[in-house]
Amino acid sequence: MTLLPDRDAILAAARRIAPHVRRTPLLRLAGADLGLPHDIVAKLELLQASGSFKPRGAFNRMLSGAVPPAGVIAASGGNHGAAVAYAARALGVRAEIFVPEIAGAAKRARIEGYGARLVVGGAAYDDARQASEARAAETGALMVHAYDQPEVLAGQGTVASEWQEDAPELTHVLVATGGGGLIGGMAAYYAGTDVQVVSVEPEGCPTLATALRAGRPVPAPVGGVAADSLGARQVGGLMFAVAREHVAAAVLVPDEAIRAAQRLLWDASRLVAEPGGATALAALLCGAWRAPAGARVGVLVCGGNCDPGSVLA
Repeated sequence: MTLLPDRDAILAAARRIAPHVRRTPLLRLAGADLGLPHDIVAKLELLQASGSFKPRGAFNRMLSGAVPPAGVIAASGGNHGAAVAYAARALGVRAEIFVPEIAGAAKRARIEGYGARLVVGGAAYDDARQASEARAAETGALMVHAYDQPEVLAGQGTVASEWQEDAPELTHVLVATGGGGLIGGMAAYYAGTDVQVVSVEPEGCPTLATALRAGRPVPAPVGGVAADSLGARQVGGLMFAVAREHVAAAVLVPDEAIRAAQRLLWDASRLVAEPGGATALAALLCGAWRAPAGARVGVLVCGGNCDPGSVLA
């Protein structure tokens, strides 16, 4: 039986990966600057090594056991692949990354820039995942899953442990969801506290919302402006076991709100967030989620791997 990560596992992961990842800063933004009735506390994981939160899980997976001579292998829409490539380079192991055709040029270049072998493995993320698993069976490389391994969830959960230490006043945190490793790890950390974790997904990638309606992980549509980072075909089983108990709400936002959130992050703070990185903020801008009276709201800006010119396009 696979054990789900708990707070102790997440704190152990934080100690394990601390020499290799950045403790990302917070940015306190006035509601007046955002057109909102309340302030927010943004955690800037787009400033993490490789441009997203993903190295946390990648490092924890690789440092939790021996890496075979064949190295590591992963499938990714881009950010996870860049993180695995970055971690592999830092630890001196080989990496092979499978990406779908929708992976953007900036993300592909980052993966190759870290020294990994890049393979285009089909039209969508699930195609790349299947190709990577076949290759891992052939070579014996260590699979570093984008979201459905205990070590990956525990690593991503370290976002929450930092956030609580640096902003203990928060009552709600908004997190973009794709395959669910990030929100699963964070919800596991916040379980048993008064902090409510809110999932935000694009309407074109309603993976967790679909699973919650069905009562289990099931295939969901994949499309829209954030599909390269949030476009998993279905959520992981590990995260779903956490999410159905500890995610307070799962809301959907249109692409137009995501684009508006990208532009607002640039206008208000000169941050260049990719669509997936701006998705959590989009829920506040379009009213998909409204803060209750007295709430102190955190918003995770989880990635910035995009062409800066695309933000204002």
